[in-house]
Amino acid sequence: MRRREFITLLGGAAAAWPLAARAQQPALPVIGLLNQESAEFAANLVNGFRKGLSETGYSENQNLAIEYRWAEGRYERLPGLAADLVDRKVLVIAAAYLPAALAAKAATSTIPIVFISGVDPVAAGLVHSIRGPGGNLTGLSNFNTSLTAKRFELLHEIAPRASTIAVLVNPKSPAAQTIDAGAAAAAQALGLKLDVIAASSAGEIDSAFITIVEHGAGAVLVAGDAYFNSRRMQLTALAARYRLPAIYDRKDIAVAGGLISYGMNNFDMYRQAGIFAGQILNGAKPADFPVQQATKVELVVNLKTAKSLGLELPTSVLLSADEVIE
Repeated sequence: MRRREFITLLGGAAAAWPLAARAQQPALPVIGLLNQESAEFAANLVNGFRKGLSETGYSENQNLAIEYRWAEGRYERLPGLAADLVDRKVLVIAAAYLPAALAAKAATSTIPIVFISGVDPVAAGLVHSIRGPGGNLTGLSNFNTSLTAKRFELLHEIAPRASTIAVLVNPKSPAAQTIDAGAAAAAQALGLKLDVIAASSAGEIDSAFITIVEHGAGAVLVAGDAYFNSRRMQLTALAARYRLPAIYDRKDIAVAGGLISYGMNNFDMYRQAGIFAGQILNGAKPADFPVQQATKVELVVNLKTAKSLGLELPTSVLLSADEVIE
């Protein structure tokens, strides 16, 4: 054999060795993240999920792969996205929030599911009980809709002259009825009139604010909803245009220009969901974990928005705030 041919043959074999080694490496375990929101809106929360996974020894693209499925506020897409993860044979499905969890539960009774829920997971039919979930689901509940009463109180402090408070809900959300009931109880307790306005599209949101003004509401509570989250710039712009004090459930919307937000620390909930998912990958079963109740609540106030509305926020609200945006 000629020297040049030998060198060429040797070089080709050396180049093939790394390829062969890579081909023999075991495939990474794959989990799924099913989310009713958009990747852009939930980006920071996903970092919380990854942080929780890292605390149990897993790092994305190193010893774990994550399949993401985003409904982008379109609840009707969730069943198909959940079925796609099941077909992908993921080892765990993390589902945020209730609509995603319900879709995942309907799609599989065998793949472990870790959910984040804003309502009572027992009443919603996700688990049999908080202490003994049973089946293939466990997770965290923030009882977000139970915070409606506090949001009403905050709005009443900020706009004490408002005798009517509007509640904007998305009728396509599975949590809409629970929100309506919580809002009615809160309004009655404060002696306020409640005006529930439904909207599930950009055009309906525009019309809803016109209706709110026509009905004489002096403030508006925007119910927590994935579609509303995707329309946060529209919502905050409309509240500014009509000079309506508005409260939201997510810090992200206050940061985007909303007057005030009051809700659970979702980053921490995603982190805990990541810990659950990692522990299940390490051999634990969903039934081993009682559903955890989240306790970290955030109050965020946007002073810049308050000034643009001509509002002087009560000292009690400012002192209670976890973050003040100036």
